[in-house]
Amino acid sequence: MNGQVYKTHYDGETGSLTVSGIRDFLLSQTLECGQCFHFVKAGEEEYYISAMGRCLHIKQTGDELTFFNTTKEEYGSVWEDYFDLARDYGAIKEALLEKDDALRPAIEAMWGVRILNQDFFETLISFIISQNQQIPRIKRIVAVISCNYGDALDNDMYSFPDAERILAAGVDGIRGCKAGFRSPYIIDACEKYMAGAVDRDKLMAADYAGCVESLKQIKGVGDKVANCVALFSLGKRNAFPVDVWIKRIMESIYFGEETAISAIQALAEDKYGEYGGYAQQYLFYFAKTNEIGKNTRKKEK
Repeated sequence: MNGQVYKTHYDGETGSLTVSGIRDFLLSQTLECGQCFHFVKAGEEEYYISAMGRCLHIKQTGDELTFFNTTKEEYGSVWEDYFDLARDYGAIKEALLEKDDALRPAIEAMWGVRILNQDFFETLISFIISQNQQIPRIKRIVAVISCNYGDALDNDMYSFPDAERILAAGVDGIRGCKAGFRSPYIIDACEKYMAGAVDRDKLMAADYAGCVESLKQIKGVGDKVANCVALFSLGKRNAFPVDVWIKRIMESIYFGEETAISAIQALAEDKYGEYGGYAQQYLFYFAKTNEIGKNTRKKEK
């Protein structure tokens, strides 16, 4: 669903590009909702982001986004797609609410979330790191790996290293970045990536189920991580990752009792269909922000 209408203006003197007329987008919600980890908050709706081998300084004021260190060419070739700005999220919200009005509280609260189109390799490694971790710790590990093995960018940011550099660091090097038990999983992912066993283009071309199964051949990658990678970097917008927060809110809305993950995913596929990934992000951020179900029963393993 494309159709977002906005205007761009490039200021050659300051080297900044302004995008005005943005709808259904809030920078903080999009970055802080748990889909990416390589950024630093600089102020109110202002961030430094390391992505696509670049450091972006970006700020939002109302319906206006300012890209401080971006050319027109870079915006058109990198950032418009990265932030999914050309897509009509208003139409997506309408379609979801037609499917199920029970989504309304989450959509209205988290109205500014968009799904980023991230680099596949960095997303894969980041979500392997994310297992059994809180977001601040995931961010720290990603930052340390980047600082130790990536390239220096502007504003004390570093690029995420490629697979070759991570393999050169080895399990001990990655473990030294506090990745813990995930370190050998990261090395295995890099080995399979370098060997072509995990190939971005093939995964993009595969259907959703085939994509998830291919990702699960990596040691330590299960349904949740595979679905996150499929959703946030491989264009599978019907992917529906289920973690603790999604499990709690889905049980709260639809089941009223503890429910198997397979049943939750089946219901999501039936109710949301091709829009499952959008529904997941609204629900996840809403549940986490409001700590839905946190104290109602024992913590899930």
